[in-house]
Amino acid sequence: QVQLVESGGGLVQAGGSLRLSCATSGTIFSSYVMGWYRQVPGKQREFVAQLRSGNSINYADSVKGRFTISRDNAKNTVYLQMNSLKPEDTAVYYCNARNLVYNYWGQGTQVTVSS
Repeated sequence: QVQLVESGGGLVQAGGSLRLSCATSGTIFSSYVMGWYRQVPGKQREFVAQLRSGNSINYADSVKGRFTISRDNAKNTVYLQMNSLKPEDTAVYYCNARNLVYNYWGQGTQVTVSS
């Protein structure tokens, strides 16, 4: 069974920082596109950032310059460093692993940014 285990969410004041972690199995980590998405109640889940196996990285315009996605190959873990957080970043953040056939999601971790 494939699992994506997220951690690191919480409550932070505007301007603060958080780092989210997503631990995966080695098989997924080495060959899948790893990404982060977020969702607020009543809205569709939206793309935040993704990292391909060749270290090609993409960000949503709303987080460029503030968020950084990275990986630790030894720990099979992908991170999302979030700096200069804004109240509009408040959401449940989901880790995603996908290839042409499969698409896996983590359980989500809540990030709340107070003004």
